[in-house]
Amino acid sequence: MTHYDLAIIGSGSGNTLISPEWDGRRVVLVDGGTFGGTCLNVGCIPTKMYVYPAELASAPTASSRLGVDLSLDGVRWTDIRDRIFTRIDAISAGGRAYRANELENVTLIEEYVRLTGPTSFVTASGEAVTADQLVIAAGSRAVLPAVPGISSPQVHTSDTIMRIDELPKRLLIIGGGYIAAEFAHVFAAFGTTVTIAVRSDAMLRHLDETVSAAFTEQAAHQWDLRLRTDVTALTPNSDGSITARLDSGAGPEDLEVDVVLAAVGRVPNTDTLGASEAGLDLHADGRLAVDEYQRVLSRGKPVAGLWSLGDVSSDYQLKHVANHEAKVVAHNLLHPGNLRASDHRFVPAAVFSHPQLASVGMTEDEALAYADAAGTTIVTAVQHYGSTAYGWAMEDTIGFAKVIAEQSTGRILGAHVLGHEASMIIQPVIQAMSFGLDAHTMARGQYWIHPALTEVIENALLNLKTA
Repeated sequence: MTHYDLAIIGSGSGNTLISPEWDGRRVVLVDGGTFGGTCLNVGCIPTKMYVYPAELASAPTASSRLGVDLSLDGVRWTDIRDRIFTRIDAISAGGRAYRANELENVTLIEEYVRLTGPTSFVTASGEAVTADQLVIAAGSRAVLPAVPGISSPQVHTSDTIMRIDELPKRLLIIGGGYIAAEFAHVFAAFGTTVTIAVRSDAMLRHLDETVSAAFTEQAAHQWDLRLRTDVTALTPNSDGSITARLDSGAGPEDLEVDVVLAAVGRVPNTDTLGASEAGLDLHADGRLAVDEYQRVLSRGKPVAGLWSLGDVSSDYQLKHVANHEAKVVAHNLLHPGNLRASDHRFVPAAVFSHPQLASVGMTEDEALAYADAAGTTIVTAVQHYGSTAYGWAMEDTIGFAKVIAEQSTGRILGAHVLGHEASMIIQPVIQAMSFGLDAHTMARGQYWIHPALTEVIENALLNLKTA
């Protein structure tokens, strides 16, 4: 049995916990997967490295109405893929080498492990490890729906589809969330015929209803969108294609495609760790239960020396949330008498599809529920990109910003943007909410550059009927 001062399970955001303050103490970092975690290797970074060339490939369609005739000569899939993963793999390998070889006090164990107690585990090869403090940052993994044929080689998740050897001519995406929306944009922009099968009646249903409905409408214009449709079977064919059986309630339909992307969600890796067997509290979806200080709970009480962060315990599944929680845990590990709490009040998110989407705070339905419980009133304003000078320049007929506030105080409760660079357009609202700036003051208390596209936020704020 080997004992350490600090053990960390997961080399994503958990890797950042190894700071110079630990130089004189023994640390073990454990990860049975690819070093660097989801975001670096199979998540936000490589996907956005695909999104940017997809935006370039989409330019001819967008430019024609502006009097500029562009054409797309071709897309070199393997060049795009290799540019991305040459860089990604080098970063992963460099991080691994640094932890494995260059820090005398750090041990890297490249195996999966199972918990044997609150701060102990055993590796797949049988090595027993104990620690004074243990951080579980084991992340999440893509799940496959229970469909006959789902294990066929033509079926991929977001973990594998970015490394395929050829650009498929026909792609079926199962699911209607952000992963489905982003990959639909990428592959369609590169020339793939994309079909999306969604069990519900809209895409991105976790977003504000106005935004979800508008995006679903645009998705139907761009891709072969099948709403209220189940994929009931997948059958590989002798020519390398695969036939999907679709059922929309009007009778089965067979669709032949080259590749299937299963994008139905992710689950936390608590089951592979044996978290339940170790007596740790879990949410209904399998996430570790933690308190505001990121301490893991057992029977509702924090376990001494046991912490967690990121997807394995957070319902956001966002890298910037994992990074925030890692900073909190890093402090709390070293300052047990002065604990800091995580701040999850104003967590923003973006979907890098076409059009792009971004959100922060409450949806309108959530704000209405809040207002009903608090005995207050909310107001909303929707401002279209096309109502601003830059929107005119773009001939934009799609984009808009929606802002929700409490009428009596002007406190901003939420904001939702659909359109060009939504992830950047929303940032001033995130800042205002984080620092307590009300809608009236935010709109009138600063300059807004004219004719920048951020005027869409300014005008939405000005149109809120606050007191």
